[in-house]
Amino acid sequence: MRSVLLVLAAAVCFGTTGTAQALGPDADPVSVGAARILIGGGALAAMALALHVAGRRRGATGTSVAPTSGVRPPRWPAWVAVVVGAGGVLAYQPAFFAGTAANGVAVGTVVALGSAPVLTGVLDWVLRRRFPGGTWVVATALATVGVTVLASASGSGPSAVDPLGIAASVAAGASYAVYTLAGKSLLDRGWAPSASMGAMFGVAAALSLPVLLATDTGWLATAPGLAMALWLGLVTTTVAYLLFGAGLKGLTPATVSTLTLAEPLTATLLGVLLLQERLPATAVLGLAVLASGIVLLAVSSSRRMPRPAAPRTDAAPAPRPRSTPEAQ
Repeated sequence: MRSVLLVLAAAVCFGTTGTAQALGPDADPVSVGAARILIGGGALAAMALALHVAGRRRGATGTSVAPTSGVRPPRWPAWVAVVVGAGGVLAYQPAFFAGTAANGVAVGTVVALGSAPVLTGVLDWVLRRRFPGGTWVVATALATVGVTVLASASGSGPSAVDPLGIAASVAAGASYAVYTLAGKSLLDRGWAPSASMGAMFGVAAALSLPVLLATDTGWLATAPGLAMALWLGLVTTTVAYLLFGAGLKGLTPATVSTLTLAEPLTATLLGVLLLQERLPATAVLGLAVLASGIVLLAVSSSRRMPRPAAPRTDAAPAPRPRSTPEAQ
């Protein structure tokens, strides 16, 4: 259950993104996304490096743990997973924004968030030869329907759907699946969660710097803009992905991807509580369906988690003195 709670806590952090942007100044979404990755990814990389150095001083690596039990480590080099994961992190932001710009926030968000669990499960099945399970299929279907109903209740978005915008939103979902699976492959090698997330997001942070410099960064010079950037970077990225990585260590990528659909649930509740948004009856229904899918998967995952091994009782007895006869 601990891994499930960690992922849900990460999703709550993710869910504050929209509220933070709504309370902050108007800024170019590409610029905001680049600043978020630069600050958050840089902090993750710095933390991973600090833990590594501290571990070496103690005589340990500081960034590695025991490989995941019963899982065969991937055949490709670790640096490939880091680079591919960083590419997924970088690709997610512009693809997501392009999808919402073309078809509206409601449609773009539904396609991106709804496709991510499905694509993650399919890719995990193809790469790791492990079917996510019937419960995951049902829970993912429920959660996706809930997200769809929740988004349709907003009534936003154009009447005609742009196919290129849909493709961009699906690309965002695929990008999420890519860096989730890349992070899992590093964890399967024995990397610590902080090291795997720090490596991927550190590379992404370095690559996002020129993107940020190519945009209008005037909003960063204001106090509200700086506060928004720090929240998005440190809370919705650094803290969120530390929790995400720790939960990913004990769960399958498909399960984690579905559990993070608690993000729109959090975002909607914050909109009602902090932004005074009204919630129509259809949105309440969507929240209920979405929550039912997440609860179903959370309960199922907690029941399937391996219990700690019981102490061995078949250990060989201590050797006796030669003068003592063996007991019959």
